[in-house]
Amino acid sequence: MIFLRNSQTYLEANTYILADDDAKEALVVDTGAGSHAWIPEALESRGLTLGAVLLTHGHADHVWDVATVAGDAPVYLPAPDMYRMENPIGMAPADPTRDLVLSRLGFQPWSKPHDLRELPAEMLSGPFEIVAGITMRAVPAPGHTEGSTIFLLEGDPTPDREGAMMSTGRAEQIMLAGDVLFNNGVGRTDLPGGDEEKMAATLRLLVQIIKPETYVFPGHGPHTTMFHEVRHNAFLHHAMS
Repeated sequence: MIFLRNSQTYLEANTYILADDDAKEALVVDTGAGSHAWIPEALESRGLTLGAVLLTHGHADHVWDVATVAGDAPVYLPAPDMYRMENPIGMAPADPTRDLVLSRLGFQPWSKPHDLRELPAEMLSGPFEIVAGITMRAVPAPGHTEGSTIFLLEGDPTPDREGAMMSTGRAEQIMLAGDVLFNNGVGRTDLPGGDEEKMAATLRLLVQIIKPETYVFPGHGPHTTMFHEVRHNAFLHHAMS
């Protein structure tokens, strides 16, 4: 499985690319401002075609380049965050330096993607093949936003200089966590649509259902494992208490 990561985006939001080695149809996850400069070359250099874009939630730092990247390809977003796609930046706190930073990353005016779809219902109830050879399951994880969702899959990443993780020679459990769970952190709940109580409930659920050996790939920062977070993440400990 091809599994790539790039964080040269606004607020260093992680963009991921996943693809089956044989099918060569790519799934791009989270298209933050600036990601459009990396994605086309990353796909072309590996002989990949874009199959779909998946958004973990509707915050601007994760969706801004989606129309440019997706073109006519389908874009999947959890239903509760659909309203954010009318004006993602309008949901963010005022920031006088934001437009300057975005312009340096090739900022373009917001454009809603052509083929925006809610997550398939089948994806919420069991494994779903979202592009050829890439199967995952979605688990609603509200708290950071109403629609925040984590995505579970398994695979053995092919070695790559831009790989999200090293190959272990076996299929590993992988969680795309968006801004729900970070390496020694969790998503903030003080932005519009955030909810501290729902976040605590989400974190308790993840501790119960996610296997300790699962590799966690967050929306910002380096990856971690569920085992590490359960043992060392103070925010997770607070939610459990």
